[in-house]
Amino acid sequence: MSTKNILLLCGGGGDEHAISLLSANYFETSLASLPQFNVLRVELDASGHYKTAAGENCELNSRRQIRFEDDKRAPWPVDFAIPCIHGFPGETGDIQSYFELINLPYFGCKAEASRNCFNKITAKMWFSALNIPNTPYLFLNELNDASIEQATNALKDWGSIFVKAASQGSSVGCYRIDNQEDVASTLAQAFTFSDYVVVEKTISARELEVAVYEINGEIIATVPGEVICSSNNFYTFDEKYAANSQAQTQVVADISIEISDMIRQYAISAFKGMKLRHLSRIDFFLTEDGEVLLNEINTFPGLTPISMFPKMLQNHGHSFPDYLLSNIQTSM
Repeated sequence: MSTKNILLLCGGGGDEHAISLLSANYFETSLASLPQFNVLRVELDASGHYKTAAGENCELNSRRQIRFEDDKRAPWPVDFAIPCIHGFPGETGDIQSYFELINLPYFGCKAEASRNCFNKITAKMWFSALNIPNTPYLFLNELNDASIEQATNALKDWGSIFVKAASQGSSVGCYRIDNQEDVASTLAQAFTFSDYVVVEKTISARELEVAVYEINGEIIATVPGEVICSSNNFYTFDEKYAANSQAQTQVVADISIEISDMIRQYAISAFKGMKLRHLSRIDFFLTEDGEVLLNEINTFPGLTPISMFPKMLQNHGHSFPDYLLSNIQTSM
């Protein structure tokens, strides 16, 4: 059987560039155990320039080839791509749109589903349309006196709020507000990350995560895992990825079977309803009153040594290489 060429594209140049490189390491290790694939790792920087792991400048052209700056080297044909990019331009759907334009098959959620999940406003509209409970919220489309008043009134009504840039991942541009005097400055900061801002009611809850993925034609939702933050606040970027993070994760959360089944059903409904593909990590809140609320969907979750997605997949009895092989073969 002839081998196929896999482009492992990583980086992206955004706030999560370094994390994407760590996730790409996991993919490389897994793909190394699949002899039917040749893998070329290419890093994309903030200027849109491509470079191989060996430092060669290159580009992905519309003929589905990696062309090298050194014209003496023959173009490398690409059969399949893995866009291992967290945040822009991966989870935003931009790179997937290009793949679709040049008819290059790829791993992960399609462009529209990626956009819908990454934008917190669009995502929450979808959650509500699918009858999946989520946190009370309001949307702001510009920074002015009216939006400051709206957020201030929400703070008065809810006691505490989160202000979130609508189009960012990994808690970038996400802030908790407990004092009225912080509203205006925090909104201003959030608007530097996105043209739209979401204001949500602060929920005192446990943070539960579910890996939802496809393998051999079946959609799997794992039992929920749990994130326990040392700050007792929220899962910040540093809590997720810093080397000295004190956040604790449990692959299997200590919850009742009834609550676990409810969360898994909501997760499957979101995966199917929003037309996700191959992988996702779907995050929930579980309140002290037993209320389950969908928080967010990650269409390309991290695969670092402390990431939950690969741990939950493995706990469910699937190896990552077998899972990859199933989806690559189905998509090519």
